Amino acid sequence: MAPAPRISELRRAGNEQFRSGQYSQAAALYGKALELLEATGDVDPEERSVLYSNRAACYLKDGNCSLCIKDCSIALDLVPFGIKPLLRRAAAYEALERYQLAYVDYKTVLQVDCTVQAAHDGVNRMTKALIEKDGLQWRQKLPPIPTVPVSAQRRWDSPVGSQEDTSRSKSNNTAPVTKPMTTAATTERANTLKQEGNEFVKKGNYKKAVEKYTESLQLHKLECATYTNRALCYLNLKRYKEAIQDCTEALKLDTKNVKAFYRRAQAYKELKDYKSSVADINRLLKIEPTNTAAQKLLQELNKLLK
Repeated sequence: MAPAPRISELRRAGNEQFRSGQYSQAAALYGKALELLEATGDVDPEERSVLYSNRAACYLKDGNCSLCIKDCSIALDLVPFGIKPLLRRAAAYEALERYQLAYVDYKTVLQVDCTVQAAHDGVNRMTKALIEKDGLQWRQKLPPIPTVPVSAQRRWDSPVGSQEDTSRSKSNNTAPVTKPMTTAATTERANTLKQEGNEFVKKGNYKKAVEKYTESLQLHKLECATYTNRALCYLNLKRYKEAIQDCTEALKLDTKNVKAFYRRAQAYKELKDYKSSVADINRLLKIEPTNTAAQKLLQELNKLLK
């Protein structure tokens, strides 16, 4: 059999083994396809990247996180900013408790496509883990988060069957180029404004931070953290109704956002709506039962209700 059909056959067989839960066999088949590609001198980076990413998924399922990370890194060297290898590497880092590197990969995915729920969930988990590990200064210890170029951003592409389909159909995409380009640039600006808001929060200048977060949200309304950050500012400025509104918007985007529940509970408490505050804290504790700040607030609320 000619090399190209044989490689496709091995890949299909690997996919079938993976779907049936035979991860070791699938990894071996993907490995054979890679060997054959290299033996034929085929330098197609996309094909090789997909095979490495697929084999990484097998390693991840089998709990071999180090090999998963290695294959994902190769896949990303071949085709930078691929969503699947980024998510798989992030999951492997997370399993190894390398939370900073997992956070960076999850955040990178959201630059590529801000609608990937697995990345939003991963960022939330890593944030909690890093706060517990490094305290409130955890952001200062993060490695740099790469800036995804506009050409790699896909958040406004038309939905397609898979990541591979997306990359292969770009040449046939009839959508105007200017729309995603403009929106991507706008989103980059929104992220910059959010970071500027964060800096003002660190300085205690909540009024100026609100201005920056508001500008950011005018450009990009799907950023959950910007709502919870602005809610924190509103709490400090005693603008409790606005804090509640922002937390509610955040919860529309992420129904298990701990910060949104906690800050909304704080705002309800200040407005003496203790029942609503208790309801939010109870929801929070279902998500994160060991949250000491929430437990303490609940004790205060129970005393107030008595």
